[in-house]
Amino acid sequence: MNLFALLDQTAARHGDRGAVYHGERQVHTWSQLRERALRLATTFGEFGPGARVAVASENCPQIVELMFAIWAAECVFVPINYKLRPREMEQIVADSGAARIFASPKLGAQLAAETAVPIETIGGGEYESRCGAEVSDPPRFTDPASLAWLFYTSGTTGRSKGAMLSHRNLMAMTVSHLADFDSADENCSLIHGAPMSHGSGLYVPPYVARGARQVVPASGAFEPLEFLDLCEHHPGCSAFLAPTMVARLVQTGRERPRNLQTIVYGGGPMYVDSLKKAMAAFGPIFVQLYGQGEAPMTITGLRQRDHVADDGWASDAVLGSVGYARSGVDVAVLGPDGAPAGVDEIGEIVCRGDVVMSGYWHNPDATAATLRDGWLRTGDMGSFDAQGFLTLRDRSKDVVISGGSNIYPREVEEILLEHPDVVEAGVVGAPDDEWGEVVVAFIVGRVSPDDLDTHLLERIARFKRPKRYEFVDELPKNSYGKVLKRELRARLA
Repeated sequence: MNLFALLDQTAARHGDRGAVYHGERQVHTWSQLRERALRLATTFGEFGPGARVAVASENCPQIVELMFAIWAAECVFVPINYKLRPREMEQIVADSGAARIFASPKLGAQLAAETAVPIETIGGGEYESRCGAEVSDPPRFTDPASLAWLFYTSGTTGRSKGAMLSHRNLMAMTVSHLADFDSADENCSLIHGAPMSHGSGLYVPPYVARGARQVVPASGAFEPLEFLDLCEHHPGCSAFLAPTMVARLVQTGRERPRNLQTIVYGGGPMYVDSLKKAMAAFGPIFVQLYGQGEAPMTITGLRQRDHVADDGWASDAVLGSVGYARSGVDVAVLGPDGAPAGVDEIGEIVCRGDVVMSGYWHNPDATAATLRDGWLRTGDMGSFDAQGFLTLRDRSKDVVISGGSNIYPREVEEILLEHPDVVEAGVVGAPDDEWGEVVVAFIVGRVSPDDLDTHLLERIARFKRPKRYEFVDELPKNSYGKVLKRELRARLA
């Protein structure tokens, strides 16, 4: 099945209801959205089936119609994060072999100096003329294994790779979200606070399937007060947000808007202390997901009710976990010998299921290293407890081995962030002649090393304590808010 069928079916059921909003303003009904997507699809025939079509823009309403138009034309959606540098964007355009780039005026001007691929301005004259074409017939015979989305990784370890996601992969993601996390309907809304090129955009299919309106902030970005205002205006609001965005909502001091029902957080570590502050501010509306672009938004998760217990919040062990296996996904932890690890034993997290990508675009070596024996090797280290909750320890490359002992930076970061004067913390290993590696902590905040040592030694083993602290104004992050550990290590080198 082609993902365009989700829009086709929703337009038949809810044609006159609002579908896409820019801030508080309605842009399209479902019937209008379907018609515009099919008119665009008619003109995309010039690219040919399977052609990659890149979209480079701040969040805007046209991304939704472009997404479904590209699928209706049986082409491949290649979204590019608007926070990337022009050269990084050009690398994605070149790697994907995109036939055309649809870009906002700002990003189009930047890309024009970097690429020879034709660029059309979203909402410009040429674009709107496409929307006046004849309405094409919806696709009826698409192979579900056909490529639908090239999801370029965030590149925390180097150049981005294009994870090949098929219509089947994204449908499995859609069904899993609706089965596990959210029971949206036509009286609900998806607020696009995070970039639509990645997490927030991936949630377009499940909410379109249920007729929930797509709401794009007028700013085209994440502004906490604007986001909260939109949740007062639109009904039944849900959103995907990175943990750093959740923290910014808490910092506003505002109460939970009456219509805000669900915040799905993921894409980076949500530390227990930060999660408790968010729940204290907004209540038990949070859902955690653990996933990767290679298994989009769907490996494990914690539902809203998993965050609470009879006497209050769930235990720190549960809140510090990434939940249990999602519907339709098999998840395991493998030891160094490739055999399943025992309860509480740490190993590499692997998964398999219809949601897992078919491989990396034009990168057979990376594909062979990541997809082995039918499993996606995530590169993350973790362990299952006796109840089936998975705790994420760290990326395998981030584990610090000091004096023969494994030290997991996330554990140290969690404890550091419990100190009231620590705003952010990033822990890495530094080469050491005696110990092999030693732990170094980068700290944002006003606190002394002695205070940190005292705080840590009351809570974790002495060998895990950082050997030194580096105090910085901010931690380096990529365009999705993930801390760039490689840059921290480079500073030490």
